[in-house]
Amino acid sequence: MELFKIGFLSVKLMDIIDILIVTYVFFKLYMVMKGTVASQIFIALVLILIFSFIAQLIDLQATGWLLSRITDIWVIALIILFQPEIRRLLLLIGKTRLGRLFTKGDVDESINEISEACIDLKYRGWGALIVIERSSGLKSVIETGELVQSRINKEMIISIFSPSSPLHDGAVIIKNDRIEAARCLLPLSDLEKIMNKRLGTRHRAGIGITEVSDAVAVIVSEERKTISIAVDGNLEIVSDSLTLKEKLKDLMGMRTVAGSMKEILKETGSEVFDKTEDQKDDNPKQ
Repeated sequence: MELFKIGFLSVKLMDIIDILIVTYVFFKLYMVMKGTVASQIFIALVLILIFSFIAQLIDLQATGWLLSRITDIWVIALIILFQPEIRRLLLLIGKTRLGRLFTKGDVDESINEISEACIDLKYRGWGALIVIERSSGLKSVIETGELVQSRINKEMIISIFSPSSPLHDGAVIIKNDRIEAARCLLPLSDLEKIMNKRLGTRHRAGIGITEVSDAVAVIVSEERKTISIAVDGNLEIVSDSLTLKEKLKDLMGMRTVAGSMKEILKETGSEVFDKTEDQKDDNPKQ
């Protein structure tokens, strides 16, 4: 069914749907690449596609031929140039909230041990980098370090990151509620969007592993004595032990059903959520 015409072009409902789908795909791709050098290349390729379309539309034969030669190889160029970004996009597509609401093992106890260890390390002024595996495997990272395969406990984590320990450099990998390996090498982030240029190698590595996987990284800074969580390429400073535990439980899918529903209501702007929060403010816990 024809909706309207632009010059000699007739626009149908399916044409609009088609354009919206393509626009959405390109927008999501750009958001994944935003802040990287690849985003500038991506914009250039999009502009070439637009100019190619315009050239064909107004019958610029020479220009259209030149641009069409470029667009013939743009798919291959995308795959070669944007391998990390495509991997991140596929990981984002593969992750769902529902899948993370159910986990195996005593994750709650493990999170408590990790959180308490990080707080202790913070006050000692010892640096640490702990990476918690989720759905995407970290086998290639584990192979760069030393196998530990120990149950998670506060004392073990502290001993690993003791300055006198031969394992304190690098990252500890947590897999299936166990300390799988230590002294592991992680990819460093090269994102231009990292505003704090003072971030050291430990923080860049923590961010880097979350750019190429869905893992969660907990970083303890020995200089500033702060604890940060990196996830999906973003870094957030955590102020206290309780906040750290709640954030990790949220990221590892240990939220209660009520907590998950509350977040959904909050995201949709529900008045029910607002009323619930108001009631909590009026009746604080003793």
